[in-house]
Amino acid sequence: MEIIRDKDRRLIWLSQSAYIDKIANLAIQKPDRWPNVPMSGPELLPYKDRASIASIRRYQKKIGSILYAAVVTRPDIAFAVSRLARFNMNPSDEHHAAADKVIHYLKRTRSLALQLGGGDDFLVASDASFADNSIDRKSSQGYVMQLFGGTIGWRANKQDTVTTSTTEAELLALSQATKESMFISRLLQEIGIRLDNWTIQIQCDNQQTIKLVNKEVGPLQTKLRHVNIHDHWLRQEAENGTISVNYVPTGEMVADGLTKALSSQPFKAFVERLGLVDIETRLKQREIEELDTEFLLDKFELLEL
Repeated sequence: MEIIRDKDRRLIWLSQSAYIDKIANLAIQKPDRWPNVPMSGPELLPYKDRASIASIRRYQKKIGSILYAAVVTRPDIAFAVSRLARFNMNPSDEHHAAADKVIHYLKRTRSLALQLGGGDDFLVASDASFADNSIDRKSSQGYVMQLFGGTIGWRANKQDTVTTSTTEAELLALSQATKESMFISRLLQEIGIRLDNWTIQIQCDNQQTIKLVNKEVGPLQTKLRHVNIHDHWLRQEAENGTISVNYVPTGEMVADGLTKALSSQPFKAFVERLGLVDIETRLKQREIEELDTEFLLDKFELLEL
């Protein structure tokens, strides 16, 4: 990972451009057109036949490589990698093609970097996509945590349990986001970082879920005991002032791209909300500086000889 600083503007960028260049050759075929999004099209389904050992190993190498980028600096591919990782043990040609598309997308956007620098507001966004997995009808969920004007944490995953409504799925997603953000909040306090407001601000795009948590309506009527437990726990934390859950429209929800594959324009907005910015000019400048340094070192070695 590369760390690039602008001391005058008090900004830091986290980049994996060199790593992306290194893994680009894992996708053997070059695309006819470089993709604008990492994943699109219909839902990928399990392979009905049996993949060869060579195919499995090649696929796992691709997934492991893009997974590293997804967890370090590239939350924009987190959803795609989460979906593709499900087929690690038996990939088809279609799965390979989808993995190659993610690699091609990374190559096209190699100069995107996470930008940090700004206020000290700690903001969390939680979202869920109800019953979007056709095989088992489990829901996808995701969260984004932002601090210092940039994204510091994220996750995209499938829920462990089948839920029976959008509200139930949103409650489970909100519970996951709350637990993770409470841990980060305690960590920040432990290392001495001071925030103006320690109440965790969590964004949600489901108004019924917000009403449940804020006790504007009665407790959720559900036969799923664990969902009921999460409901009561979230209500408790909201009452204690640990969290404050606020509504944002789906079109402005930063975690939306962690629960579904977005088309080009919504995905572009998603990338911007994550705080991923193009630093191609700075990367080129850095490469020139490194070349100049190597040239001078070579000259000094010749003088010593």
